[in-house]
Amino acid sequence: MPKAIHSTRIITPTGVVEATLILADGKIKEVISGKVQREGIPFESVGDKVIMPGVIDAHVHINEPGRTEWEGFETATKAAAAGGITTLIEMPLNASPVTTTAAALWVKLEAAMGKLHVNVGFYGGVIPGNIDDLDELLGAGVFGIKAFLTHSGIDEFPNVTEADLRKALPILKRHDARLLVHCELEAAAGVVRTMHASSHTNTSPDERSYANYLASRPSGWETDAIALMIRLSEAFDVHAHIVHVSAAEALPLIRDAQKRGLRITAETCPHYLVFCAEDIPDGATEYKCAPPIRERANNELLWEALKDGTLDFVATDHSPAPPDIKEQQSGDFMKAWGGIAGLQFLLPAFWTGAKERGFSYEDVARLLCEHPAQFLGLNQKGRIAPGCDADLVIWDPEASFVVKEEDIQHRHKLTPYAGRRLFGVVERTELAGRTVFDKGRISAELKGMVIKNS
Repeated sequence: MPKAIHSTRIITPTGVVEATLILADGKIKEVISGKVQREGIPFESVGDKVIMPGVIDAHVHINEPGRTEWEGFETATKAAAAGGITTLIEMPLNASPVTTTAAALWVKLEAAMGKLHVNVGFYGGVIPGNIDDLDELLGAGVFGIKAFLTHSGIDEFPNVTEADLRKALPILKRHDARLLVHCELEAAAGVVRTMHASSHTNTSPDERSYANYLASRPSGWETDAIALMIRLSEAFDVHAHIVHVSAAEALPLIRDAQKRGLRITAETCPHYLVFCAEDIPDGATEYKCAPPIRERANNELLWEALKDGTLDFVATDHSPAPPDIKEQQSGDFMKAWGGIAGLQFLLPAFWTGAKERGFSYEDVARLLCEHPAQFLGLNQKGRIAPGCDADLVIWDPEASFVVKEEDIQHRHKLTPYAGRRLFGVVERTELAGRTVFDKGRISAELKGMVIKNS
């Protein structure tokens, strides 16, 4: 059954326009200028609410199966729907088994059945022992291969070395596959690994200090790792994607590589944009992530890199964990699990900072919808145009809200966004032209599906 939706602010590839969208069979059939009602087609006007392509989050940890108590497909996709996200791509960890073989991917696909409120795709992973599994894994429809250059936090997903990557990259080249890289290279042996829990039990003031945690993962770790990936991308002509860039010091390296025509893309996350090290209290481990949230001056340069195109898009790196392993009681940054829970707040968190810096609605659609879709090869998503998927978010950019625990759809409510006032209220989310979220209510009918890289 076709339906028509009108707004005075619809974000299209040609700008913000007043238009009426005709939706049918899961697609945008027409984009008609102005307010148009057609006989036999149910019509709705949302006034001046913004209609934008559904947000695409290209970096999410859902952790099912194996660590479903951390998150899980049902709660994660509810949170996504409530945040205007219609498609997300899930990382190969921290599920158990980790997605480093095609067989492990099938286990994850089975775990997702009957639980999806939005569309979900998957990445595979490369570790030292699975080079021979990459062909089959890539053939199974993953959207790319993830690698860590430092300890991932779980022993099932060890980091790779340059020698490992030199074995893996010819396989990725053959498949024209993306390599997504957590870029931190430890400066010296014997550095405390702060991604996961250490064995000590007594918490000192130094271990509660955010400044000390920040100093333990300096910008140089990122720049060294990114320089390595640029060299390898050039040597093997492989698309290398730098995930969650936090160090502005690395931006000139990325910018230069892109100017030289290398296949380098990069993302950052809302928490690196809206939070600043100067404001993080000691013991507030809900802010712990790796690489860490850096200083305000650093973060302003990340905003500039989004404006000039050095950073291609924004993703959450949603990495939830139960409060006990976040060390909420002790406040021990060195022992706490690293990861920010923020899937539901990608659009409002980003918009809250972006509007203060002169970003337009078109910029928001470009960085949260169009560019992630292009990166993933999802050619029918990320734009409002005839023939594209009818994945839409209707939101009010002028309205604000305070993040309250009862409104958080994540399995665990621990997030640095709690208690924050954010601008950009998501009113409705449409998936293939069907409503999955409407003014605080999530549809009981499961409309999400698994998507694969074609």
